[in-house]
Amino acid sequence: MLADSDTRWKWGALTAHRLVPDESGSASGRRLDGFLLRGRATPTARQLTEVGVRADAMREVTGVEFVRAVDRERYDVIVLSLVGGAVQAMLHGLRHAWQDDERRPVVVTGYVGVVYEKLADGLLLRHGADVVLANSRHDADRFRDVYTGVGADGNSVVECALPFLGGDRYDPKARLARKYPGGTVVFAVQPSVPDNRADRTYLLRRAVEHARRHPDREVVVKLRSKPGEHTTHIEELPYQKLIAKFGDDLPANFRLAYGNMGEVLDTADLLVTVSSTAALESLHRSIPTAVLTDLGVRETLGNHHFLGSGALASWDQLDAGHLPEPNAEWLSRQGVAADGPYETWFDAARDRVAELAAAPTLPPLAPFYTPTTAPGYLPGRLARYGFEPDGSPRPGASAEDEAQVSALRRVVRNTMREAARGAYRHGVQRVAPVIRRMGEL
Repeated sequence: MLADSDTRWKWGALTAHRLVPDESGSASGRRLDGFLLRGRATPTARQLTEVGVRADAMREVTGVEFVRAVDRERYDVIVLSLVGGAVQAMLHGLRHAWQDDERRPVVVTGYVGVVYEKLADGLLLRHGADVVLANSRHDADRFRDVYTGVGADGNSVVECALPFLGGDRYDPKARLARKYPGGTVVFAVQPSVPDNRADRTYLLRRAVEHARRHPDREVVVKLRSKPGEHTTHIEELPYQKLIAKFGDDLPANFRLAYGNMGEVLDTADLLVTVSSTAALESLHRSIPTAVLTDLGVRETLGNHHFLGSGALASWDQLDAGHLPEPNAEWLSRQGVAADGPYETWFDAARDRVAELAAAPTLPPLAPFYTPTTAPGYLPGRLARYGFEPDGSPRPGASAEDEAQVSALRRVVRNTMREAARGAYRHGVQRVAPVIRRMGEL
């Protein structure tokens, strides 16, 4: 399994476990080898530990190294849990590596959560995998429409559910045993939504004010990463730094927290977020869930995905004691709290993978994007991960060459950073006083 961030590692590893259960019948049992794609979002050891999903082996690789490794090892199933461009690069790289092979692994990919932007772009970059997983009936219908709309094969789309749903159903009586009798409110923040200081500070201030208004409740801000760590999205304005502006005058019933989302939800009586996938986890467990409308219902925020869910609410409404009531039909279409046992939602995907894995031969991987269909787009996508337009490794794409390039980039980046700091200090210490004096004349 190949992943490029902590969230995608979580989705990919859990998906692999559900697609190939322990009772697979092999002599050695199921084995999960984990590969982390080297890049800006490569998860740290702390992030992997927090996710809580372990592999039998783990290594960090470049795209070319991954293709060479899986070509040598001969796996049965490969799960690509990556951003769309990386999936496309791996598909072309694997196609080239296996071009003379009669037998190859089954390749599976999908999305880690809510698909609320770049639907066509992301889907067409994932086309070519044997199985493209859709996390709900709603997504499966949309995915097939995109593929058939461009004349591509949509049979690879298989409906399932998010692999990290589950956990115990919410018991309102559990609140009585909490430290705070009014229960625990969890605000699940996101790395890139909203994307500006004013909005993020506003949301943080409202969470603090909610704690002050309700001293009988505990308000927990669930953080995604520590400053300096990256996730699926870049977090340029960490809440840990924004909260420092509030000083020491914070209520005793307010705190920041890290940790596995499932464990955090075990203690939640209300989940609040802008548009995090955590809302789906919470709704699946019947925990009262609020998707905030304070900053509007907008595509850029992603909360438009929850139209019709019944979960939309504002901090003002929550302050007044409102608890949103979810819409059962919407939940069902989203693969949340669906009819029947949750585990059965993976049966179709498990059967499809088993059928393909048992086939004597599989056709070559056939992505929609080729040098013929997308000559102005595909080469750049592949080059970014070390591949030529035909999927072969680019000259100089070895680990040693890439290490040298990375080292050079670090030197240049550090030099530029020091130059910027020097310019800033000169501006503050020399230029600004002169301008102030001139203004006083």
